[in-house]
Amino acid sequence: MKKIFSLILVAAFCIPALSFSQTQKVIADKIIAQVGNMIVLKSDIDNAIIDTKRQDPDAQLPPNADCLFLQGQLIQKTLVLQAQKDSLTVDDDELEALLDNKIRYFISAYGSQEMLEQVAGRSVYEIKEDLRQPFKEKTLAEKMQNKILENVKITPNEVQGYYNRIPKDSLRFYESQLDVSQIVLYPKANKEVEDYVTSRLEDIKKQVESGQKKFDALAKLYSEDPGSRENGGQYSVNRNDKSWDPTFLAAAFKLKEGQISPVIKSKFGLHIIQMVSRAGDDAVVRHILMIPPVTDVEVKTAMQKLDSIRTMITNGTITFPSAVAKYSEDENSKFTSGHFMAPDGSSYVTIDQLDKDAVVALKDMKVGDVSKPQTYTDERNRKVVRIIFLHSRSEPHRENLKDDYDKVAQRALEEKKQQILEKWFKDHVSNYYITVDKAYSGCANVIGDWINASNNNASAAK
Repeated sequence: MKKIFSLILVAAFCIPALSFSQTQKVIADKIIAQVGNMIVLKSDIDNAIIDTKRQDPDAQLPPNADCLFLQGQLIQKTLVLQAQKDSLTVDDDELEALLDNKIRYFISAYGSQEMLEQVAGRSVYEIKEDLRQPFKEKTLAEKMQNKILENVKITPNEVQGYYNRIPKDSLRFYESQLDVSQIVLYPKANKEVEDYVTSRLEDIKKQVESGQKKFDALAKLYSEDPGSRENGGQYSVNRNDKSWDPTFLAAAFKLKEGQISPVIKSKFGLHIIQMVSRAGDDAVVRHILMIPPVTDVEVKTAMQKLDSIRTMITNGTITFPSAVAKYSEDENSKFTSGHFMAPDGSSYVTIDQLDKDAVVALKDMKVGDVSKPQTYTDERNRKVVRIIFLHSRSEPHRENLKDDYDKVAQRALEEKKQQILEKWFKDHVSNYYITVDKAYSGCANVIGDWINASNNNASAAK
């Protein structure tokens, strides 16, 4: 029963695309496995493989993919049954929130609720109901897994032992990594410029309301939102989604279908919003964003403010993390203390993961230095001013415990958790009535324990 950890994730793969696999269900179906009173259908495995290929056409599935997906389902079913024995539950509100988030994800991926329903061949309500039981099972399985592993810790001696078992020529090689954080200010346009942009948006609103032009056509011409411009400014939104600007949401949900908002100001710029359709807390809207340009005067003012903040940091009046919390206008920085973040979620980045302006600023900096204020243009084409702090810089090196203890410890902990899960399953598989179709006897190297339990049950039945 190898790689239990990764196989639990395989079980989860069967869920996200369930609502779409129904349109390509295989005709022949049968029960291929059973754990207690829970069954696994052949279509569950076939559709999971189809959906995985659909989500990533370039994915190279192993030859025994059906064995792996069956293993994942058997693992999940066993965890669910144990969760029920241990009286673990999924609250209705918790399940509703998970389902709502998934539906919002689907709507966002397909552009609109109408397109989602067209692709799925069913209403959003039907999709949601299709997902309800799989999501409940997945959540119960995760809770049971967390319960099994909640007290698993790793000691320094275990980390050392794990490290010593790695062949020296297999130790990872790390490029130079930097720990860098920043304080960001967005220069504000002056009132005259804002008034001019407001008048332009008001004129566009009049053109739509008079029937001269279509909102989506004008959005494609004038909107400065790269995320929606080509789609006619359209988004699917939910009133409770915290990722949206609250001013934008509040203005949108005041509108009736077809109505256009007055010009509103959000953290991104100035907008007009059109309500396309609404169903409770969910809505489809279009918007046109215009960003009032800033002049050299506003940029200079922001540079002067940052220079004063830099002086306070270098004088020891305030620490850099405290200055981030107090002054930085980049919302993401508030949750990371201003750190640039790597794709794996760590604060250690390689030089190619930084923007070119940051690379230039860091070129001559030493650890502990704070850069002078610099300007750059962000992904929304806005002029931004920032200062950068270099916390640390590592040299290219082979993995070792002195420099990379946390990384090694995390892998050692993962291995320990996997071993504990493997032992848990070996100890508990025999507690359940298990059958596996003989057609999957070739999966013995993957699901051997379940096949053995199935054979024992078959023998006992004779």
